[in-house]
Amino acid sequence: MKRHLAIVCMVTMASALAGEPPFRDFVRVQGDQLVENGRPFRFLSWNIPNLHLVEDNVPFADAAATGWRLPDQFEVTDALATVRQMGGQVVRTYVLSVRRPQDPPGVPRHVLGPGQFNEEAFRALDLVLQVANQQGVRVIIPLVDNWHWWGGRAEYAGFRGKTKNDFWTDPQLLDDFKQTIRFVITRTNTLTGLRYADDKAILCWETGNELECPPSFTRQIAGFIKSLDPNHPVMEGFHATVLREESLAMPEVDIVTTHHYPGGAKSFAQLIRENAARAKGRKPYIVGEFGFVSTREMAGAIQAVVETQTAGALAWSLRFRNRDGGFYWHSEPAGGNKYKAFHWPGSPIADDYDEIPFMKLMREQAFAIRGLTPPPIPQPAPPRLLPVTTPVLLSWQGSVGAAGYAIERASRRNGPWTTIAENVDESFTQYQPLFSDETVTRGRWFYRVRARNPAGVSEPSNVVGPVRVRTVTLVDELNDFEKVHSRTGELEIKSRDCRSAMEDAHRAGGTAGSALVYRVPAPLVGARVFVFFPKAIADLRLSLSADGNAFRPATADRKDFPFGAGDYGYWRRAIYEVRSAGAADRFLKIEFTGEAQVSRIEIQHQADGQ
Repeated sequence: MKRHLAIVCMVTMASALAGEPPFRDFVRVQGDQLVENGRPFRFLSWNIPNLHLVEDNVPFADAAATGWRLPDQFEVTDALATVRQMGGQVVRTYVLSVRRPQDPPGVPRHVLGPGQFNEEAFRALDLVLQVANQQGVRVIIPLVDNWHWWGGRAEYAGFRGKTKNDFWTDPQLLDDFKQTIRFVITRTNTLTGLRYADDKAILCWETGNELECPPSFTRQIAGFIKSLDPNHPVMEGFHATVLREESLAMPEVDIVTTHHYPGGAKSFAQLIRENAARAKGRKPYIVGEFGFVSTREMAGAIQAVVETQTAGALAWSLRFRNRDGGFYWHSEPAGGNKYKAFHWPGSPIADDYDEIPFMKLMREQAFAIRGLTPPPIPQPAPPRLLPVTTPVLLSWQGSVGAAGYAIERASRRNGPWTTIAENVDESFTQYQPLFSDETVTRGRWFYRVRARNPAGVSEPSNVVGPVRVRTVTLVDELNDFEKVHSRTGELEIKSRDCRSAMEDAHRAGGTAGSALVYRVPAPLVGARVFVFFPKAIADLRLSLSADGNAFRPATADRKDFPFGAGDYGYWRRAIYEVRSAGAADRFLKIEFTGEAQVSRIEIQHQADGQ
């Protein structure tokens, strides 16, 4: 049996790589199990909330950023190819978003009003399903949210001047929601030509996310879904840690689910075992979300899933690569100010929540639940180096499974090439250029990047250049004080409250009287200081010096970014820019006049050479 499953898996992967749809049948319900092509279908995988709508695009220096944008081909492919490399067969998206009264202009939402839909947003979902078919990964789609984050039942009710609790029973609101369901299920994918109801990449429809609804709502909505789509099972999205009897008895519901987070009297493993016992012989049971506990506790939950024949489990949560370089990030407000979204294959920057061991565990168990031994992780594909818009600040679109990157430089497009950095971690920097070439000399230079992991080193990326270099940029991401020439006062590296700091993982926090001094090896040309103000704005004072002793005030502009606190309580932020300096200046002093957290320093100085 194990050898047979391995062959099936290899054929599935080969079909996906060849661009052929790997799915021969829908996933169906047989008793208390899910089956595919007549065989048990079990999975351990991930929630990918951003898969069809990104809520975490928070670049510091973008005044127009709202946090929201639609994913592109690179991002969706990276997400689903990552899941496939990790052994996952299923992902769960977050909900179909609904326009909120407080949304800033330009935020893409799926539902704009009763019977009004955003075609651009749904084309992004079309893309998800196209790539899911190519990669051989099934998708669970929750149809509405109980909560306010993306818009949900309260917004449907608000369109009609009613309250969120009316959503469960009001005929007009139920009809509005059914219009959305009908639009989605009967939609024809603009990329594949398939109706959603006929798309085998969809594992099941979920009535919603963590719904606090009466059984009557579930019966009506699940029955309506089944009247439109006989191919896909329906999973109830009731908010539960313990399965309710009404859900197990309801003929309209095919699959039941629970979510698990810290705070209960029982462990995840104990609850999963009890729920599996309730569901046994009645319905397939899926652990829809679980997380924010130690790797040891997660391992216990996974073991309970495997041993009880639970159909599947989806950890919370995975974020994919950003098309502008690096990853998307999401600190979890409910995660004890510690847990963030996970990234494959993991990074030392996330040691606080044990990312590397946990990702290894997830991959091992994702294959084990299918009766397979994990295959070797392949050598990564070449990354794609992005255009260089600021001298020698580099970013790239990374490679699935890459553990680090080598940066290469040459004076000619065809080389010879010199490796100037090894094992650069794309997780180290959030929403900023990933690497600064601080050793380059004046002239015209070409760059390329290679990805590496234990299986080997990729072929080189595309070549970018010639880059005309007159200045070099010293960059300090403030994960420590190693690049600081000297410092005074109460200064501390901050690594908590990252969501408020727009996902910056490390900042230098200071108070009135604190100061940082930097020294560069050649005359200073200009500087930028990125800063957050957790409370009131407390202006920084910048000064310059030739000798590090006698400082004079610098001519500096402060640019504020009126992003607003939003749902996550974002702090105010600003960039101070020093536009001119004396011919002999080599020192920059940054003085705090109150509470502030410096996020990043960029100091441009003259490059050596002719």
